[in-house]
This record gives sequence, C-alpha cells and structure tokens, in this order.
Amino acid sequence: MRTDTSPGSLPAREHLPATGAGTPVLDVVIPVHNEEKDLAPCVLRLHEHLTRTFPYAFRITVADNASTDDTPHVAARLAARLAEVRSSRLERKGRGRALGTVWSASDAPVLAYMDVDLSTDLNALLPLVAPLISGHSDLAIGSRLARSSRVVRGAKREFVSRTYNLILRSSLQARFSDAQCGFKAIRRDVARVLLPLVEDTGWFFDTELLVLAERAGLRIHEVPVDWIDDPRSTVRIVRTAADDLKGVWRVGKALATGSLPLDRLARPFGDDPRDRDIAGVPQGLARQLVGFCVVGALSTLCYLLLYSGFRHVAGPQTANALALLVSAVANTAANRRLTFGVRGLSGAARHQAQGLVVFGIGLALTSGSLAALSAASPEPAHSTELAVLVAANLAATMLRFLLLRAWVFQDTSPAAATDTRDGR
Repeated sequence: MRTDTSPGSLPAREHLPATGAGTPVLDVVIPVHNEEKDLAPCVLRLHEHLTRTFPYAFRITVADNASTDDTPHVAARLAARLAEVRSSRLERKGRGRALGTVWSASDAPVLAYMDVDLSTDLNALLPLVAPLISGHSDLAIGSRLARSSRVVRGAKREFVSRTYNLILRSSLQARFSDAQCGFKAIRRDVARVLLPLVEDTGWFFDTELLVLAERAGLRIHEVPVDWIDDPRSTVRIVRTAADDLKGVWRVGKALATGSLPLDRLARPFGDDPRDRDIAGVPQGLARQLVGFCVVGALSTLCYLLLYSGFRHVAGPQTANALALLVSAVANTAANRRLTFGVRGLSGAARHQAQGLVVFGIGLALTSGSLAALSAASPEPAHSTELAVLVAANLAATMLRFLLLRAWVFQDTSPAAATDTRDGR
C-alpha cells in the first residue's frame, strides 16, 4: 500500500464556474481492452446523448489499455471524426491503470467513467455528475442495489455482486451500496489527492478509491440506475473475485495500521464562507463529542462490570482503582482512534501516559466520592455505591473530554493542523 504524502488538504467544495465553450466540464473515460466491435456503437451513442442532453461542454476519452485487436484504430477514427472524442493508448493492461492515467492528465473539473457495454441507462449520467458540478459531493456512483433501481441480470452475477458488497460492509465498514457498477464520477481536485494513494491497477481500483474516500470523510453520492447485464461480458468472475479479496485484505491492513494519510483529505465543514471564517471555534467538535460519548458509554459499562467483579475479592477503593485502570487504558486507545482519528503507533505510548494522568484525576474524583460516602454511611448498600460512582464518573467524564481534546490529542485534530499551517 502506498503511503505517499498527499499534496495537501482539500478546500471547501464550491459550484464549478461556467466555462468557455471549448473547455470541457466533464471528461467521460471509456476504458477498453480488445473491444473493436462494441467501441464505435458505444462512443456514437454516448456522444449523441451528451450532445442532446448535457448542458456543458464535454469530452469522451477512449482509454485503450494494451489491446491487441483493431481497437486502437477504431478509437483513432472516432477521434478524427468527432471533435469531442479523444483516444489514449497504454501499452500495459489494467482498467485501473487506464483510468488513473487519463484522469491524472485530464483538465476537466469532473471526471467520469463507464463500461463500453453501456449496461447502465445513460439517463443517469446527468444525475450522476450534477452533485459534483454543484459542489454538493466529492464522488458519485451508480447503484444497482438501491431500492428504486431496475436491474436485469442472471442469478450468478446477482449473487456475486451482493456477496462482494456484504464483504466490503463487514470487513472494511463500507457504507456505499454498490462498488462494482461501472458508472462512477469524481471531482478532479479530489482525484488529484486520492489517486496517488490507490495501488490497484485492475478491477479493484474503483473499490479502493471509494473505500479511501469514505474513510477520509468525503461525500459519496449514489444514483439509482437502470442496468441490463451484457451476456457477452468478458470479465472473469472467479479471477476478479480472488483479486478483489486480495485487495480487501491489503486495504484493510493499511487502514488498521494507519499507514495512509487520510486525515489530510478532510473537507472543511460547511460551504458557507461564514462557517470557515469564525475565529476561535474548534473544528469537528460535534463529531468528536459523539465519538467520545459512544466510547464513554461503553467504557462506563466496562468499568461497572469490572468494579462489580473486583468487589467480590477486594475492598471498594481497591476495586475502584483496578476497574478504573483497566477501563482507562481501553478508553484512551478507543478515543485515540475513534474520537480524535489518530492512526498508527506513533505517539501511542505518550498518549497512554497522558491518559493515565487523566485517569488519576478521575480516580481522585471517584475515590473522594467513595470516601465521602463511607464517612456518611459506614456500610452503604452496593446499589448506593454504584449510584455515587456513576455521578462521580459523569463529572470525571466531562473533565476527561476537555483534557483529551485540549492536552492529550491537541496536535492531532484537523483544526489544530489547519491553525498551525495558517499561523493561528
């Protein structure tokens, strides 16, 4: 997995400005390999559709990856015949390689691709790219698994598609519904920072792109499509599935070890300039609070269970200290990854040490509460002990969040990084 440093954070999304007639807003790439029969009908049909329905200037790029038949000559003839058509020749095979190469070189602000068989109804093309043009979304995909989609395909391909997406959801926590539909689009500014991180050059290319984009917090728009399976498809399902599973393992490992600089790709919150110019307001506070509350609830439950267990073999103070120590280490690790988005092992020991200082403060609050309860009632009921500890932990939790945010993880939030770069 590549760990190239990204060119920088993405700016806030904005509506693409109107361009001159000669400057394409959309570049539709058709990756092909030995498609001499289907290429011309596909390009002519797509060109006619865009000329008739698309309100902006466009370009169609045929990305030939190492064809050995007459495909390159067909592409050259189409480019000579139609001003909006270009052809690109790569001497190495790979759909992902073809897309990455053409997208990286394109000057169009919106980049798309579709399969040469045109299985997807072209009426979905404008809804696909409109959210990217308007600045609403970063990527867009056609989904055959959306509830309102209409799909005609065999049981085998249906099973493979749904199983693959289930694997993505369970292993990589993907939330997009359809990774394999050959009908996707991306803004060029997003492609510029995402493409250097994508390693696959074959069929797993766009799945990897989507997973990384989603993990970086970018917005993916889904469009229900009408889709008819092409029975002449030359895709080798078994081999492709095996390669995809290898890709899932590789990407999952990279995400687990934190070897990708995805935090640098986050968009600023809000598109209104007033949202970006307010000084002194921490960024990402709402998201961090939600993550902290979830982790806190689980940690509190873990703490109470541990306390109840230790209480059978030790006194209240000892049981409280042991339960707090174990839950605090787990709490710091969970907040480090889930709440504040810190990946990798760098700084983990320092964060745990600082977390133990925060733990000491929590221990003082809860131990003091137990001491006060013991002074008021020499033999309090177990339920009373738990109630006092819950109240003390609520106070300790509020203080813990402030200390974690302002002290332990102060240099790891996107806002802090932005403020440092801006000199604030």
